[in-house]
Amino acid sequence: MSVELVEVEPGKFRVKRPELRPQHSSLPMPYVISDIMPPTEQVDGRFYTSKRAFRAVGRANGLTEVGTEKLKPNVQRASTTTAAKNARREAVKQAIEKVRSG
Repeated sequence: MSVELVEVEPGKFRVKRPELRPQHSSLPMPYVISDIMPPTEQVDGRFYTSKRAFRAVGRANGLTEVGTEKLKPNVQRASTTTAAKNARREAVKQAIEKVRSG
C-alpha cells in the first residue's frame, strides 16, 4: 500500500485525499413553501387563500393552531428537589426504626 503525498507549500507535504464536493440538489432552484392555499373558512366566516392572513385571524381570536403552539417549559416538581429527597429518606428511616423498636 502506497501513500500519495501532495506538496502544500515548499517543503511541506500532506496525504492526498479524495476531493469532497459540496452536495447540490438536482432541482433547478431551492424548494420554497408557498403562502397560497386553497380557500379555507376561518371562524369569522370569511374564506382565506393566504396562510399568513388565516393564521393572523386565528391568533387575533385567541385560537391556537395545532402543531405550532409553544409549549410551556417543564417546571421541576417540588418532590424532586434535594431537600425533599433528604426529608423522604429521613421519614423512611424513622418509620423503619419505629417498626424495629416495636
